Amino acid sequence: MLDDLLALVEFAQAGSIAGAASRLYRTPSAITRQLQRLEAALGAELLDRSVKPPRLNSLGSRVLEQARDLSQRTEALRALASRDAEPHGLLRIGLAHPLAEGTLIEPIRALTETYPKVRLLLLSERTPELFNRLLAGELDVAAVPLPEGKTAPPPLLTNIIATDRVEIVQSAAGNVDGDWESLGRAPWVLNPPGCFLRANLIDRMGRAGFTPMIAAEIHNMHLQLAFVQSGYGVGLLPARFIAGSNSLDTVKVLRPPSFDLQMSVAIVRVAHLGALEKAVALLEDGIRHLFEAANTRKPVSNSRRGVPANRRKARPRK
Repeated sequence: MLDDLLALVEFAQAGSIAGAASRLYRTPSAITRQLQRLEAALGAELLDRSVKPPRLNSLGSRVLEQARDLSQRTEALRALASRDAEPHGLLRIGLAHPLAEGTLIEPIRALTETYPKVRLLLLSERTPELFNRLLAGELDVAAVPLPEGKTAPPPLLTNIIATDRVEIVQSAAGNVDGDWESLGRAPWVLNPPGCFLRANLIDRMGRAGFTPMIAAEIHNMHLQLAFVQSGYGVGLLPARFIAGSNSLDTVKVLRPPSFDLQMSVAIVRVAHLGALEKAVALLEDGIRHLFEAANTRKPVSNSRRGVPANRRKARPRK
């Protein structure tokens, strides 16, 4: 029926069946059949055929109003699904807690400035909940951390856009040594259970024969960092976050033997997003740039921060 309603719109616009046929690249007889089929479907005549050429009757004019509205909505739907159209409409973005921090405003702002017809709805949640919302159709994309080499469960689609090292940190005044025995005696500030970073740490310490003493379970990186800076405990935080929050001078990095924890950063979705694809690509580029820039100022371990004065090579006296 949609195609027949379009024929009615073109007939009214052209003023004749021949004109509608020309506009739609069809024959006049094909347009006539479409109008007759539409009348049969609605159970009423839409054209006054007592005059030459036929014209819309009163009911036909009212149907025409609805047909035009439907035609406009159809074109809007086609534009929404077209990858070539200018991005527009609502883009619902999920941000996992480890990625939801201040510097992310930069790619978000770039997106809205480049594509002003795009409206954003942002939601910060745990990664499993973001996956559930994607599958339920409540989100379009989600930026999430994943274990290195892993992807989101199907049917979700995963695009890895960056990687980041995860560091063990203590306050700048802390005295915990960078070995597993010392770390086994230290209090820890970690994410609550369910975090793959926490699980990886516990597994690595368990293989060394130690178990972390959990002093605080916090789902907010800024608060975790504040606890670490205050000396409350040892933490586990992404290197980019430490560097981006200007905390390099307030914490010390500890790297025990054989500990190299990396996480992937991914954009996850269910399917392609039509006209919003360009906006998502710009968001991906912006987040990727954040991590590339952070690589130039990542924190180094305490052992690399400098050589103590009593170990510096003495300068020869003149």
